[in-house]
Amino acid sequence: MKTRLLRDIEVSEVGMGCMAFSHGYGQIPPEEYSVEAIRNAYRNGCTFFDTAEIYSPNLSGIGHNEHIVGKALYGVREQVVIATKLFLNGFEAVGKGSVYNAVRRHLEGSLTRLGTDRVDLYYLHRMGGASVEKIAEAMGRLMEDGLIRGWGLSQVDVPVIKKANGVTPLSAVQNIYSMVERDAEQGVIPYCLENNIGFVPFSPIASGLLSGKITVDTQFERHDDVRNWVPQLSKANIAGNQPIIDLLKKFAEMKHATSAQISLAWMLHKYPNVVPIPGSKNKERIVENLDASKVELTDEEFRSLEEALNGCRVYGHRGFRR
Repeated sequence: MKTRLLRDIEVSEVGMGCMAFSHGYGQIPPEEYSVEAIRNAYRNGCTFFDTAEIYSPNLSGIGHNEHIVGKALYGVREQVVIATKLFLNGFEAVGKGSVYNAVRRHLEGSLTRLGTDRVDLYYLHRMGGASVEKIAEAMGRLMEDGLIRGWGLSQVDVPVIKKANGVTPLSAVQNIYSMVERDAEQGVIPYCLENNIGFVPFSPIASGLLSGKITVDTQFERHDDVRNWVPQLSKANIAGNQPIIDLLKKFAEMKHATSAQISLAWMLHKYPNVVPIPGSKNKERIVENLDASKVELTDEEFRSLEEALNGCRVYGHRGFRR
């Protein structure tokens, strides 16, 4: 697979979000299946794996997903890039000492669960009680300590990115972005591009909407399935967004690809600093998503797709959330 840079960290141009093996998409698979699915992704060219300390069934407990990722990548650790994230509340940062000490405590827990001596890309999962400048300073110290190679922020806007980047240069920003969630195009992606910061879209296939496999008759699992709450996946909004699904199907047939692959190829063509991390708990679907790297849109095809997409109304826009 072709590669891209998140500042100076080289990764496969399509990565893998690993959350679904622990949370968010209904019943989780057996651990053995999850481990094999991650290893199979590596065999199919993926070198960039994204997890978080909070990814556990029903978001209850810490580290379920990190444990799986660490187990799966044991033996190929030097050939892959692992990204994980921490949550930090104000009490931890103020009531128990310095921001650096609090962040380091979280990182040490992740290192143990991942079975590694370093994290390649360490994100603050969401802004909390600590100032972003203090977070950036702590991340810089962790880089000096050799415990992380780079750092990032998730679900942030340009003013926050500027403050952080002025203290310790960011490797990546991870925000929601897809054909139906394009707020990042207005400021965040251009700023990242200008400042050598990678942009890592989560939910790049809009929780499956852009695959074309979800219909108004689709029933999501009732247990720990975030798709029950995604506005774009209500019956009314699935119907409203059908023109976008039809557009993707048209291009997919033309390019002998899948709709999901076209949606990923679109963002890869549009921005050289974008590295999407589609997630799935299905082994075959994971490989399909990775194979979006093989779908080449010509400039003319891209312009045609972009023009048609700009003419479509989006129903159920989620918008930027901290």
